[in-house]
Amino acid sequence: MKIALIGYGKMGQMIEKVALARGHEIVSIVDLDNVQEIDSPGFASADVVIEFTRPGSAFGNCMRAFGRNKKVVSGTTGWMQTQKAEIERLCNEEGHTLFWSSNFSVGVAIFSAVNRYLAKIMNGFPQYDVELEEVHHMHKLDAPSGTAITLAEEVVNDLNRKDKWVKGYQRAADGTESGTNDVAPNELPITSIRCGEVPGIHSVIYDSEADKITITHDAHNRMGFALGAVLAAEYTKDHTGLLTTSDLFKF
Repeated sequence: MKIALIGYGKMGQMIEKVALARGHEIVSIVDLDNVQEIDSPGFASADVVIEFTRPGSAFGNCMRAFGRNKKVVSGTTGWMQTQKAEIERLCNEEGHTLFWSSNFSVGVAIFSAVNRYLAKIMNGFPQYDVELEEVHHMHKLDAPSGTAITLAEEVVNDLNRKDKWVKGYQRAADGTESGTNDVAPNELPITSIRCGEVPGIHSVIYDSEADKITITHDAHNRMGFALGAVLAAEYTKDHTGLLTTSDLFKF
C-alpha cells in the first residue's frame, strides 16, 4: 500500500517506521516546511493519507486531501466535535472517506469495550459514582483528551444516571489549577493533568463508601498508536465513508 503522511512529528515518524516494517511504501511526507508537497505526484499516487497534526490544522488538511480525492486516516484530536456535521456530509453525500479516532491504540480499543460493559453493569449499583482522569505530556494542546471524551461519552450512553460529561479538575503543565470534580449528580467530570512526557494514561473510576473500582490504560510509548493508525489505513484502503475503530475492531 502507498501511504502519504501529513505531519512528521513524533507520531508521523513512528507511523513511518511501523508502515515500512509492515511492507508499505511512504510516497509523500507533508510537513510545515513543505506544504506544497500535497500537490506532488507522490501524494497523488497514495492509496491512503494518514494525518497527525494539530487541532487547528486537521480539518483543513482533510479538505485538501479530499480535494485530491484521497481517503484519509486522522488521529488529530480537538477538532472533530466542532466539524462533525460537515465531515458527515462530505462522507455521506459527497463520497469522501475519513477514518477518524481519538485513539488508535489496540489496547485502548479493548479498554473501551471493557468501559462500555462496566458502565452497563453499574446501572445495577447506584451507590457508585463515576469520574474520569486523563494524564498527558505537557505539549498536548487539547483538554480533556479526545480519548477521555470518547470514554466519557460511552459511559454517558450506557450509565443511566449520567447524561453529560463536563470538565473537572484541570492541572496545566505550568502547575496552574482550575475546575472541580464537585459536579451535579447527572454530570460526569473529567480530570485533566499535563506533566512531563507522559504518552497517555486514562482511568475510569467508580467510587462508593465501601470501595473503589478503577480501570486504567497506561500507554508506555507511541508504538501502539502508530500500529493502530497503520491498521486503520489498511482497513480504509478497501472501505468507504466515515469510519471509526468500531468498524476496525469488532468487539
